[in-house]
Amino acid sequence: MNSLDYAISLDNQDNLSDAKKLFHIPKNSTYLCGHSLGLQPKKTSEFITQELEDWKNLGVLGHFEAKNPWYPYHEFLNKQSANIVGAFQEEVVVMNSLTVNLHLLLTSFYNPKGSKNKIIIDTPCFPSDRYAVNSHIKNKNLDVEKTLIELVPENGKNYLENNYIINQIEKHGNETHLILLSGVNYYNGQYYNIDLISKKAKEYDCIIGLDLAHAVGNVKLFLHDWDIDFAIWCGYKYLNGGPGAPGSAFINKRYLSKDIKRLEGWWGHNKESRFELKNTFETSNTAESWQLSNPPIFSMAALWSSLNIFDEIGMDSISLKSIKLTSYLYTLLSNISDVEILTPKNQDSRGAQLSIRLKNFDKNIYNKLIKNGFICDLRSPDILRIAPAPLYNSFEDVYNFSQYLNSLIND
Repeated sequence: MNSLDYAISLDNQDNLSDAKKLFHIPKNSTYLCGHSLGLQPKKTSEFITQELEDWKNLGVLGHFEAKNPWYPYHEFLNKQSANIVGAFQEEVVVMNSLTVNLHLLLTSFYNPKGSKNKIIIDTPCFPSDRYAVNSHIKNKNLDVEKTLIELVPENGKNYLENNYIINQIEKHGNETHLILLSGVNYYNGQYYNIDLISKKAKEYDCIIGLDLAHAVGNVKLFLHDWDIDFAIWCGYKYLNGGPGAPGSAFINKRYLSKDIKRLEGWWGHNKESRFELKNTFETSNTAESWQLSNPPIFSMAALWSSLNIFDEIGMDSISLKSIKLTSYLYTLLSNISDVEILTPKNQDSRGAQLSIRLKNFDKNIYNKLIKNGFICDLRSPDILRIAPAPLYNSFEDVYNFSQYLNSLIND
């Protein structure tokens, strides 16, 4: 198993081995950083150029006469995104960025009443989520320290046990209004048992929302079937939409026809009468009602070029390879002395990313990895995050990384 020949044999059996030909791979590198920024599909420039040409040749008429008309452009992405997250098309909208969408949905869903006012979050929690949650608590004139409940790993674990999460919901459920969790934790790579957690949240009439930044395009998701209330994600990690790519939001179907509180803008108005410019907002009874302004077409084009790949290959195949690829990485890293793997061993409790800590960590090890083309990232103070992406990474990539890391540690 720990040999180049074995890794190559796994690649020879891989049905997705040719998918990497769809991407630009940085020269002289083994890129294992799709959890931070995905690579560029080779068709991205073609997609963007098409919109530049239509803008050049059509001007404002491009909204309706472009090859891919701009007026409904976001709808092309909504359908494909819905397939990736396990939702109906009307439940998903591609718009804004993750934190903007989180603010919009907290406005709609965080409406505390009396003593049932608390918010539960997982830790480590990505700071932007915490900032957003704290600001909404303060905007309700509540005390953050008394209102925010943080789930903290127990018993020396580097991640949250699902049973612990369930116990905390049972303990605090009667006073909790909203639960906001990562789908996959950004720091340790843990994939929560979302279905189990959602069922428990509903027992206590808690709203449940998900930050899927590190889950979408990484693990299989079933947002509608899991009865999630809302979710948000970005488009530049596993979805390969490019730096600052548009984010997306999911709003459960049962809320779409309700008179729900939200911040509104002209692009959220029913598209059939949007250009009548009425003074009264008309909902579309879809997630698109949460849109504020018209979409950034060039950024959307880049993301769409990648979503087409997901649509063609499908999350079943992507997820299956990811499990095999990361399991192989886990096995190889487990055999390196002085490497502690923070991510759960159970393949059902992780996605593509493994987070590791090195004994007697020296930043020079990370610097040498980067210098020699092994692209991963460092989270302060001593955590390396490595994520083989199934669309463009190989078993040979994983093997070569583990061998070089081992040589640095034992040098």
